[in-house]
Amino acid sequence: MQVNLKQITTETRNPNTMDIDQVSTKEILKKINNEDKTIPFVIEQAIPQIANLVDALVPTFQCGGRLIYMGAGTSGRLGVLDASECPPTYGVDENMVIGLIAGGKEALIHAVEGAEDSEELSKLDLDSIRITPNDFVVGIAASGRTPYVISGVRYAKQIGCKTGCITTASKSKLANIVDYPIEAITGPEPITGSTRMKSGTAQKLICNMITTSSMIRLGKVYENLMVDLQPTNQKLVARLLSMIKEVTGYDESKAKEALNRYQSVKGVILSYLTNIENEEEIRQLLFENNGNIRRAISSVEQRGHQK
Repeated sequence: MQVNLKQITTETRNPNTMDIDQVSTKEILKKINNEDKTIPFVIEQAIPQIANLVDALVPTFQCGGRLIYMGAGTSGRLGVLDASECPPTYGVDENMVIGLIAGGKEALIHAVEGAEDSEELSKLDLDSIRITPNDFVVGIAASGRTPYVISGVRYAKQIGCKTGCITTASKSKLANIVDYPIEAITGPEPITGSTRMKSGTAQKLICNMITTSSMIRLGKVYENLMVDLQPTNQKLVARLLSMIKEVTGYDESKAKEALNRYQSVKGVILSYLTNIENEEEIRQLLFENNGNIRRAISSVEQRGHQK
């Protein structure tokens, strides 16, 4: 099927950069930067749509479902990037957020010709991760017309999944078929059709917003601290201790002692805030409240009132 680029807003020419090949390096950078400045304002307009998707996604997670990003090229790589950063940041299972890219792992580094045009490949990829009706599939496509993504979303809908999308083109086919569209219309790129630029930046920011806000809603954050962080290197161990010291006022030695005792930042903070020192009771409180510190504190307070 022939693609009509004139109908795709991300493929139109940008009048602000028509002379970008004739100006100094500094002027090139200014032009790119001026275009990038518009992105946060575009995303601001899409916040209601992002909120709708997140509010539908959180119950999916709570019921054991997964978030599955699907994309090709830059869009696919951004989905894989966001998915890969959730386990170390929030301590979640590596299958809770999955990124699928047309062409597979090879496409993360090299262009896989024709992969984004394959409608059958997306179905095979979804089958390979054993997609179920409990999952939430989000297609990422700047143009909103990528066959791999369109086909994958349609297949997910047939199975019974909730579906969403992140697109930066207006009036797209993809946005029209999903349950929860996110449309951040970034307009013409500084270099015509180079959607790794403004479109890619917008998609990255939106992916950040989706998973971050979802994890906050799931209790993976206390105040603005990532209290389920996995200490996989020395810097992250230091960050865990820093979080403990920040909330409790403990010195380095006492913070280490408390972390060894309760085996988690959440355990240390909950013990400090409730004055409960029994390790088993702290673990049980966190288990009963799905690891949410504030809910655990409320349950302790409620229990105290009942007494």
